[in-house]
Amino acid sequence: MSKKSNQKSFSGKSKSKAKNQDGPPLKLPNREKRSREYLTVAEVNKLIKAAKSLGRHSERDSLLILVMYRHALRVGEAADLRWEQFDLNRGRLHVNRLKNGDPSVHYLEGDEIRALRKLRRDYGATEFVFESERQGPLTTNAIHKMIARAGLEAGLELSVHPHMLRHAKGHQLADKGIDTRAIQSYMGHKNIQHTVLYTQLNPKRFKGFGKDVRL
Repeated sequence: MSKKSNQKSFSGKSKSKAKNQDGPPLKLPNREKRSREYLTVAEVNKLIKAAKSLGRHSERDSLLILVMYRHALRVGEAADLRWEQFDLNRGRLHVNRLKNGDPSVHYLEGDEIRALRKLRRDYGATEFVFESERQGPLTTNAIHKMIARAGLEAGLELSVHPHMLRHAKGHQLADKGIDTRAIQSYMGHKNIQHTVLYTQLNPKRFKGFGKDVRL
């Protein structure tokens, strides 16, 4: 390669590098922002408690976090929840999944049913379960901000985002020893390899592995 072409190539790389430096900061990989991508049950409880103390919509927001965790909802699935998916009399929720996930029907616990009925009374006859003051569904961005704020209020060391609630439920089910196929159906995974990620991190598989030596 000639000296001239070398200079041109170097100049092009320099411009590209400068553009990166002058532009918005590059997004860091998740592993560089936090040590894990899921919350523990104790952390979820802290998050719900913190949300109850924040703002005029604290009851709505804390219930949203609870529903997202218990039913392993993605943020888009939570934003799109409609009352027609709920059968409060029978305690059922029809879960529609994004990303071509398999739908399923989940049981509702008593505290969920009571909170959902109260939410419906407080917010009136609406189509979407979790609505904004403009009487439209909460945006995914609004949910992201609300959960991040609750994480700060709760004093959690991790930088919290909504998908950590879905992962939290996956790990909680795996820790209870629930069958992998049942977890797959509950999460709506098309591919069981996505479900296996939760069981791979279950420490109970390794219980007793270190008993061969003693202090």
